[in-house]
Amino acid sequence: MKVRDQLMELLEQRVLQCVSMPRSQLHECPEIEKKKQSCARRAADIVKATAQGRIKSTSNERESEKVLYEVHFQFLISQKGLFYIEEEVEQRCAEFYKRVLVKDKKLDEYRPGLEFEGDPEQGQDDSLDRIQYEYNRLKAVQYAERWWNDYNPAYKKFEVDCTNYISQCLHAGGAPMRGYPNRSNGWWMQSSNWSYSWSVANAMRWYLPGSKLGLRAREVNGAEQLKLGDVICYDFQGDGRFDHTTIVTGHDANGMPLVNAHTYNSRKRYWAYEDSTAYTPNMKYKFFTIMDD
Repeated sequence: MKVRDQLMELLEQRVLQCVSMPRSQLHECPEIEKKKQSCARRAADIVKATAQGRIKSTSNERESEKVLYEVHFQFLISQKGLFYIEEEVEQRCAEFYKRVLVKDKKLDEYRPGLEFEGDPEQGQDDSLDRIQYEYNRLKAVQYAERWWNDYNPAYKKFEVDCTNYISQCLHAGGAPMRGYPNRSNGWWMQSSNWSYSWSVANAMRWYLPGSKLGLRAREVNGAEQLKLGDVICYDFQGDGRFDHTTIVTGHDANGMPLVNAHTYNSRKRYWAYEDSTAYTPNMKYKFFTIMDD
């Protein structure tokens, strides 16, 4: 059987696993089981799933072949009478020996990005005049929905793009840039340059509650307090350095946030990331609600 045909068969089995018990340990996908368990904990079910695959690259060595491919999943989720669609793009690696599939795995969602070298206080200048703006949550969410699985050519694209994408959403909602050209000050992107707070998850985590001008946020105690257009920061290892950023684009039937994200692109994903390959028991979150100025 051709490599492409074997991958298509594997995807068909994974789609079936979403809505039924796994039939074979050989093809059982642990990520799907984690997603089903996460749904069950909040009284939700995956009632339908689809998957589209695309081969990105192949490499050969003697009788072995390695295939990097991505899969666009759509999950129709039912929860207490509410139906919504969650989408996710997985990056995967399949290995073949003598043209037979022997291994398939999801690549880790977390990849280290740019390091934050600036002062966590972000060099606030209280002498500046206040920047007046009104945060338009609807426009921020509309932008997040438009670009969740695409990249706006008006902005630089990063290999680790999560915080850059969230900054674009916030800016689309009316949050004003400030601080150029000091990378450790303010929040901005201009031409081929940008502030740490714009593109680095750990820098945004410090900037949002510390900012006194322009884009500002207030930390709240729980995810249930977040509104559309608010932000969640993730510390996967619980070591104090935050690795990931998402934006709230919806709520489930329990009023809990659903989020969009880049790097491993996802839409309307349950906020807790319990089904993520990056999840650890030490994972910590910061919840920020955006404030009007």
